[in-house]
Amino acid sequence: MTLTPAPFFEDVAGGPAGGAAHWVQTSDGIRIRAGHWLPTGAASGTVMVFPGRTEYVEKYGDAAREFVGRGFAVLAVDWRGQGLAQRLLPDPRIGHVDAFTDYQRDVSAVLDLATELDLPKPWFVVGHSMGGAIGQRAAMERDCFSASAFTGPMWGIFFSSLMKPLSQITAYWGPRFGLGHKTPPTTSLESYVASQPFEGNVLTRDPDMFRMMKDQLAAHPELALGAPSTLWLREALDECKYLMAQPAPNIPCLTFLGGHEQIVDRKAIRKRMEDWPNGTLVEIPDGEHEVLMEGPDVRGPVYERIAELFSANLPNNARRTA
Repeated sequence: MTLTPAPFFEDVAGGPAGGAAHWVQTSDGIRIRAGHWLPTGAASGTVMVFPGRTEYVEKYGDAAREFVGRGFAVLAVDWRGQGLAQRLLPDPRIGHVDAFTDYQRDVSAVLDLATELDLPKPWFVVGHSMGGAIGQRAAMERDCFSASAFTGPMWGIFFSSLMKPLSQITAYWGPRFGLGHKTPPTTSLESYVASQPFEGNVLTRDPDMFRMMKDQLAAHPELALGAPSTLWLREALDECKYLMAQPAPNIPCLTFLGGHEQIVDRKAIRKRMEDWPNGTLVEIPDGEHEVLMEGPDVRGPVYERIAELFSANLPNNARRTA
């Protein structure tokens, strides 16, 4: 693999010094972006951050700082169709994928990059929202992760009782009538973070983190993404059904669920974790969807518990304390 540098917006990432990004080509010819950070001295292992829909590498600069400070290397990815990765529709504001399993092509490309960069093993995965679905399948199908952690994982999508029938009709009939590249009704082409005020948002209760996300998109609007396509919605719903029907991966797992979660299906998360051998569910009473973007009093203990899990799954001679 030839390493090709990609833009990396260190001015807004807020991560540890020395962050860098590379372009990566997937097996089906899509260009995605991955960023990485390294600790000072030898790393104990590597944390692979699998972001949610609409997210991008720089959003996880704070996460990189937390893990790098504990001796881990960190690798994050812009999935196809978002961030600086190749957008898949003429209107770049629409999030799209032809098949949800295409994200596994992105995973393969990222793992190849990690190998090329000689990022140390063991490898761990932290998946948020959509990245939780991608991460679960990756852990099911590959023997590459020693432990996993998820925050608000998309193992089901939450719809109100009013919106659920409409969403089902849109997802499964829209593509049949040639509307697969259109957005579902009531959704917006504008970025949720960029257009939503802090009051009433469903992502975080911390105004500083919400402002950070807004500032990132204001400085680099090319990172922004709006609503998904109806085909993405259909593929996502089918993927959730598939994942819930499969046995959980046989690796340790720690999952965090905000008590005010309104984006993914809380019942699906609870059921999945009931069936996950060596899995633990932690519910955050005052948490919204993004517990890693909550205030320090919430996200600090979350990072600590994740780091403890990963450290417990290091070879004895590689363990390192923060």
